[in-house]
Amino acid sequence: MKAEAEQFVGAVPLPALLIRWDERVVATNAELRDVLGEGLEGRHFITALRQPILLDAIEATFRDGVHRMTRYQHSSGQQTTTWNVSSRLVALEKGPGVMLTFQDVSHLEQASQMRRDFVANVSHELRTPLTALLGFIETLKGPARNDEGARDRFLTIMEAEAGRMERLVGDLLSLSRVEAEERVRPLNPLDLPGLVRSVVSGLAPLAEEAGITLLTDLPEGTLEIPGDPDQLRQVLVNLTENAVKYSGKGAEVRIRLDPPSYRKRLRTDGIELSVTDTGPGIDPIHIPRLTERFYRVDTHRSREKGGTGLGLAIVKHIVNRHRGRMRIESAPGKGTTFSVVLPVR
Repeated sequence: MKAEAEQFVGAVPLPALLIRWDERVVATNAELRDVLGEGLEGRHFITALRQPILLDAIEATFRDGVHRMTRYQHSSGQQTTTWNVSSRLVALEKGPGVMLTFQDVSHLEQASQMRRDFVANVSHELRTPLTALLGFIETLKGPARNDEGARDRFLTIMEAEAGRMERLVGDLLSLSRVEAEERVRPLNPLDLPGLVRSVVSGLAPLAEEAGITLLTDLPEGTLEIPGDPDQLRQVLVNLTENAVKYSGKGAEVRIRLDPPSYRKRLRTDGIELSVTDTGPGIDPIHIPRLTERFYRVDTHRSREKGGTGLGLAIVKHIVNRHRGRMRIESAPGKGTTFSVVLPVR
């Protein structure tokens, strides 16, 4: 009986175990042992599985023979995995048994949590300027109706808050478009040095106003790669604007473009585009999370500078679409370098 049960359970492609009529585990397959470990055979299913919602489903299936689906969570110490567990009655030699099969749905849980977090973050980001606008409108309709100075001051603030909402909506639309196109690699040739020169020219007034020196280190002539000009312009603008805004007066921002060579990170020939500043730098603890949506090192300063918290997330998705890689290097007091490696074909 045991050998037949082991063969039966071993043929199941998902993690599975079989509980016999005396409520003891009679067989498990290799996939389940990888998840829950060895030594479950012969134990009562209550001591082997322990989670009440799953135990209730097993007992109910033994009682009425109805197929049930439930959840089981297993922690490996580093992360928690969520499983959909199917509980079905099977006929064994001496009586009924219950077969459990486990399907990993952690990725679905994570995606659902990401959606919930995203909606909560967007709601929070929009609520603040909306609340300010409603408050100023109420004031202008009431106590400040005839106060010309207050009216001008409030309208200036309202204009800034409306601009903040417009930037947020624009970045959300950009992020949505980039994610929709992420699996479609652009193939049209693009002169990258020419694009860098165009972006630097457009951002020169912003750098001058901030007291930042913009420098370039580009190869002579043209250098074509397959790319989307609008999206790669957005990458350059986001990275350069961030460097200009957060480096501080008197800093330097250098945009460098290295010629094609073999790149280990791509396993093919590629070019490296880097934006380096001499600003205050970033604590390494923040670097792994910088490309997360709405993640900010300094929330107040980012909002003060007009940031939406989505810029680097957009950059990451654009680089992924171009089959490239991005690296961030920084340390407090030593500036920051954002490097993007893109394939040349």
